[in-house]
Amino acid sequence: MREFRTVGVVGLGTMGAGIVEVFARNGLRVLAAEVDAEAVERGRVHLETSTARAVGRGKLTQEAADELIGRITTTTSLADLAEADLVVEAVPEHLDLKAQVLGELDRVCRPDVILASNTSSLSVTELAVRTGRPGKVVGMHFFNPAPVQKLVELVRTVVTEPDVIEDARAFAASLDKVPVVIGDRAGFIANALLFGYLNHAARMYEARYATREDLDAAMRYGCGYPMGPLALLDLIGLDTSYEILDTMYRQSRNPLHAPAPILKQMTTAGLLGRKSGRGFYTYAKPHSSEVVPDALTPASKIPADVPVREVQRVGVVGTGTMASGIVEVFAKAGFDVLVRGRSASKAEGALAGIRKSLDKAVVRGKLEEADRDAALGRITTTTRLEDFADVDLVVEAVAEELDVKRAVFAALDEICKPGAILATTTSSLPVVECAAATTRQQDVLGLHFFNPAPVMKLVEVVSTITTSADVAATAIALCDRLGKVAVSCGDRAGFIVNALLFPYLNDAVKMLEAHYATADDIDAAMKTGCALPMGPFELLDVVGLDVSLAIERTLYQEFRLSGFAPAPLLEHLVTAGRLGRKTGHGFRDYNPR
Repeated sequence: MREFRTVGVVGLGTMGAGIVEVFARNGLRVLAAEVDAEAVERGRVHLETSTARAVGRGKLTQEAADELIGRITTTTSLADLAEADLVVEAVPEHLDLKAQVLGELDRVCRPDVILASNTSSLSVTELAVRTGRPGKVVGMHFFNPAPVQKLVELVRTVVTEPDVIEDARAFAASLDKVPVVIGDRAGFIANALLFGYLNHAARMYEARYATREDLDAAMRYGCGYPMGPLALLDLIGLDTSYEILDTMYRQSRNPLHAPAPILKQMTTAGLLGRKSGRGFYTYAKPHSSEVVPDALTPASKIPADVPVREVQRVGVVGTGTMASGIVEVFAKAGFDVLVRGRSASKAEGALAGIRKSLDKAVVRGKLEEADRDAALGRITTTTRLEDFADVDLVVEAVAEELDVKRAVFAALDEICKPGAILATTTSSLPVVECAAATTRQQDVLGLHFFNPAPVMKLVEVVSTITTSADVAATAIALCDRLGKVAVSCGDRAGFIVNALLFPYLNDAVKMLEAHYATADDIDAAMKTGCALPMGPFELLDVVGLDVSLAIERTLYQEFRLSGFAPAPLLEHLVTAGRLGRKTGHGFRDYNPR
């Protein structure tokens, strides 16, 4: 195995300086090259700022920081990298520039030295063949900020020598990084999955399907993502995002990677995101993270001229997990709730489950005993829909079958008083189908709670083409009273969250199906590289592969995009009864409880 004691880095921008810091932190001697003295000085400022921040946070002592800086030698000549055991280029993302740098390194470095590119989207093969040692060229894609992010994507080409990739893997692991080895494909793992999702969000915004605030809030509160997609595009840079998507599309010809036109338009207009001070959002100044109000900032989610209906008494149809959670949410918020079950035993079972959930909240110190008792006192059970005659709002939470839901809405239409709002908590079926079963389509909308409803903050408020403005406004005001985050959207398959989430999950399955990377490596890449709470295969097994397949089929049926067609592997697993954690077998096997 090769020994790496002296390493070289070409390029001292944000990314290159971060890689230099990683190497120096691990006791390596670093030779850092830039084009001129001014660029070298900017690189040094990057390094000193980063290490000073680490000292200020107690992550590094001042002595250790001084020693770190002392291990770094800067130069403006690539010839000074001749003694390096490995060199990483981190120059701007242009093929000819990177190829030129690697060609010069090929001439000055020893024949056994590994040359690595930190490219995030370019073909490593094209870079490798521009040198005289293509078997010793690899991709070594660090993530930004390199001193913090754990993931390193190691990209092998069809001519990479096996010992080279193994030595690079061992070296990355010695840096306390998580290395994943993959083939040379546009976007590698993280960007290939991430940018398809970001591009889809940009298209949603471009089509005015939802506001930027609602798109971002939906993914933060519905999926636990650290940032919403539009805010993340602003952070990455819209020009960089466009280039990555364009490169991916040219290689994959996948329509989902074709950059949304709005990205090109904003880039041309100089709206590049945080670095320019304006992108999807407006910032206090260039490179600031502080969002400031602009012409697109809504004064309120509820228009001033739209009245809000009074809601005091709520009916919930259904006794399953979702229905019970919704009942608990309303009862804790002070609403009188009537729960309808198909039988007295089912209704009582739901009430027992709610009581158990509230007891747990008391034990955990999240609810006072008096509040628990008051919430339980507001809940009444019934087996008769006719008892909903005087409620102000009904939330339907029965099985996800359209005929069943339509029958419920038709019955409610005859029973409920004029002005009562009828809502469905469907996650994938058309809300307008439920509305069409009534003679009061203006009073019907979707209220998509997320599971578990008492915990998850998000509610998607789904308006059909016939939903009246005051009904949507009432639903938003209601969510505020429940302590939920409401996001508004139209009646399209998947609404916001599922429409963005499941194509990404489907892409991950296709990546696994193509033997591009293992499920473990794909999960590690997305958790470590993108800070997502769960990897795609972990999440699919939790959601249920049958549920996931049903949602993906619905999305494909509505949008008819080839990229949305469910991966055959997912269909085969469902056919085989491997449905995820609930059956003990999915993409992974689980120990029975």
